[in-house]
Amino acid sequence: MTESELTSTTRRQNSVGPIAIIGGTGLDRLESLEITRRQVVDTPYGSVSAPLIHGRCSGQEVIFLPRHGEKHQIPPHRINYRANLWALRQSGARTLLAIAAVGGIRRDLAPGRLAVPDQIIDYTWAREHTFFDAGGDPVEHIDFTHPYCAELRAVLLRAAGDVGLAVAVDGTYGATQGPRLETAAEIRRMRRDGCDMVGMTGMPEAALAKELGLCYACCAVVANWAAGCGGSAISMQEIERILAPAMVSVARLIERVTEIG
Repeated sequence: MTESELTSTTRRQNSVGPIAIIGGTGLDRLESLEITRRQVVDTPYGSVSAPLIHGRCSGQEVIFLPRHGEKHQIPPHRINYRANLWALRQSGARTLLAIAAVGGIRRDLAPGRLAVPDQIIDYTWAREHTFFDAGGDPVEHIDFTHPYCAELRAVLLRAAGDVGLAVAVDGTYGATQGPRLETAAEIRRMRRDGCDMVGMTGMPEAALAKELGLCYACCAVVANWAAGCGGSAISMQEIERILAPAMVSVARLIERVTEIG
């Protein structure tokens, strides 16, 4: 598909449709979720991370996609972000909630905390980061001043209050290349840059969603202190210990978001 066709299709996007949820191990097992079908989607950009899981949650149609694959086998720099976002949009999604594990930099973002970031800084490289790179058509420059959808952020914060979750209401997400974790010096630089949390999947996902006209926001789950911020070495065992109860909170949040619609 040419860039002009992509732009035209995006502008004709239907204002109604399912809520897409990307990321979040085990979130397809929400108590109120009724799975209706699994869908393999072919895209002009290659393979999607996994089949899309369609269902209904609290009466709302939803689509789940694990961005790292069904067995968490795809590292962040190898995720086909373009295929993932394209498949969700083509399947009717107009709203996309991203769940992302992060390291906490700001002092109030301790392990186990949830946050709804409002800004992002991109430190990644060599990722396919735009749909507008075919050449031959006018270049499309999206306005990325506010990378996250204000409407969906407001719904997330309202839902968190409704279910009694203490959620950080803002923050700047620093997106790094991965899959390795960062050095203490890199985190000190990111703190100076204004980053409050660090993750590996926030970009180009947010920008691609903006190009497709999706209302995109992120629920960041603080899995650990970022390097040099917590006074001890980071272990995957500790991250998994923190994430297990935190994802229960995320599930409560998602169920309330779907109730709000």
